[in-house]
Amino acid sequence: MPDMITAGIDIGSLSTDAVLLRDGEVLAYSIVNTGAQARAAAERAFEEVLEKAGISASEVDSVVATGYGRMSVPFAHSQVTEISCHGCGSAFLNPGVRTVIDIGGQDSKVIRLDGQGNVSDFLMNDKCAAGTGRFLDVMADRLELSVAGLGEEDRKAERAAEISSMCTVFAESEVISLIAQGVPRPEIVRGLHRSIAERTAGMVNRLALMPRVMMTGGVAKNPGVVRALSEKLGTEIIVPPEPQIVGALGAALIAQKKRSRTAV
Repeated sequence: MPDMITAGIDIGSLSTDAVLLRDGEVLAYSIVNTGAQARAAAERAFEEVLEKAGISASEVDSVVATGYGRMSVPFAHSQVTEISCHGCGSAFLNPGVRTVIDIGGQDSKVIRLDGQGNVSDFLMNDKCAAGTGRFLDVMADRLELSVAGLGEEDRKAERAAEISSMCTVFAESEVISLIAQGVPRPEIVRGLHRSIAERTAGMVNRLALMPRVMMTGGVAKNPGVVRALSEKLGTEIIVPPEPQIVGALGAALIAQKKRSRTAV
């Protein structure tokens, strides 16, 4: 039997990610902006990952789509929720992980795994942008920083400014007030990171924290948020080399399992 190649496509609000697997090994991945059209973003991400792997679409045995735009992928063979995909991808990367924290562009999730890679419980905040990537986007813009520069700015802080509101609109007003008071920018950034950690830790504790803990999603690339959350939870947080593709990786793994069952 030839090697099996599967793909996972994760269509998020800010980015669309694609992963190609060959018999459980990552061949290539891509990350593109979702923009205004989820379908077009999925097609771009798929074309890019195929080009990186040097294969054609006809060589892919199965495609699973996930994320909020998963129904907008016409070439997907099936759709799976992002909860299942992030759980599957995290367990594949580290089988000992029992708690997954995913902070994406517009929502945040805490997922409990049963030790066998299965989701046993979860909580999701998708009602507002508080504590998400969008929240950091707005604050970075107000502070004249790039999102990627927030972590480095945090390192310069000697203390954290007090940010009491997690609502994006009200928190932005607090940031404007702190700027007017002359509070150093690094202290404001650390205060924002701590406020995200406070909100996320509340979700984690509602499920009861179980180590090991892995953080996925684009916000996991911000070491300031990871450090603040680790301190708040009192435990180490594992961040995979590319946390943004864990959902797509899980989708590709599920595609592999589905394809294996039908091939028997």
